[in-house]
Amino acid sequence: MAIFFPSNEHELLDRAKLVAGYTFGEIAQYLGMPIPDNLTKQKGWVGNLIETFLGANAGSKAERDFSNLGIELKTIPIDMHGKPLETTFVSVAPLMANHGVIWETSHVKYKLSKVLWIPIEGERSIPLANRKVGSPILWIPSKEQEQQLKQDWQELMDMIALGHVEKITAHYGTYLQIRPKAANGKALTEAVGENGQTILTRPRGFYLKKSFTKQILHNATY
Repeated sequence: MAIFFPSNEHELLDRAKLVAGYTFGEIAQYLGMPIPDNLTKQKGWVGNLIETFLGANAGSKAERDFSNLGIELKTIPIDMHGKPLETTFVSVAPLMANHGVIWETSHVKYKLSKVLWIPIEGERSIPLANRKVGSPILWIPSKEQEQQLKQDWQELMDMIALGHVEKITAHYGTYLQIRPKAANGKALTEAVGENGQTILTRPRGFYLKKSFTKQILHNATY
């Protein structure tokens, strides 16, 4: 099997349309990748499967997945009604040295400037190998969407800078939220405390809320 690398947006989209309707098992067999019994210890397996088939070239770098095309890849597990089953990770939230950080040069804006969404069956009742890939959606935020994302980002970054990181809950933000991002509660990182002192807290990540990704999927369908 020759490794595929898209040289332009059309090639990538054609490849993504090609894989729609196939099961994880069929794709894994084609790529010669073993299928895990479940995703408990291999949460990134599905994303890696799709990345490999589509020829993503960023690996684990902080680049967009298709850095030469300026496109980020996001697989999104959906239920039988087409609704997202989980929030979507965007990037790690910087908790220190945030002076002068603005939306226009933020990692969140960089990652969300153009996204190739790949819906995937996520119902746990469906065996992993039998779950299918859906039709791709190439998405660029509308002016209204970006304005709200910017507003959410600014509100959350202000709270971090003012030492209120421990007060941020998943309820903050309309489209974007901040949540702990770590395999377990023992991983700690430095952040600014309420009195300007350095504290230890769990790493945080920016995530897109399910209500927002549902809107993206719905708009692409109708």
